Amino acid sequence: MYETLHLALAPYYLYIKMVHVPAAFLWFMSVLSGFSYYLVPVMQAWRRNQNDRGHTEMRNWVFERFDQSVSVEHVAYPLVMISGVLLFVAGGWNAEAGWLMLKLAIVVVITVPMETFDYYISHLNGNKRYQRDLDGEPDWGRYEDAMHKHWWFFLVTTPPIGFMLFSVIYLAFTKPF
Repeated sequence: MYETLHLALAPYYLYIKMVHVPAAFLWFMSVLSGFSYYLVPVMQAWRRNQNDRGHTEMRNWVFERFDQSVSVEHVAYPLVMISGVLLFVAGGWNAEAGWLMLKLAIVVVITVPMETFDYYISHLNGNKRYQRDLDGEPDWGRYEDAMHKHWWFFLVTTPPIGFMLFSVIYLAFTKPF
């Protein structure tokens, strides 16, 4: 079965890679820019002035827009994962490619749980706009809880994502073992 799939997909390896690599960069960059240039400065200003209604409204506005903008990331991520599996098969890779197995392990262990939680807090019940508009009357306590959960999510996931990105890029380019 694997051999049949490999033979069918092998001629399309570079085309699949042309989907995989841009989708991977889109996945990462769509969050990096919004996080670095909007969320961090607004959160820093809000933390210095938590009692200022204007800072709180700005924080809420930016986070709600961020929840909308990560839709790009949440489309790119499945493309990365699907095209990654197709590349594995099309390239005829197996467990003997140690660098690839390590790369895949790092990606799966770090990104799958993180993205699962991220989908929840950005689009489902953890979505701040959803919390605000729930039943016509905002539940500001739940809204604040969702806001803090999302911010802690960023604080906890930023170091592992940095490690993952550099190690995956290193492994993909150098193929050290």
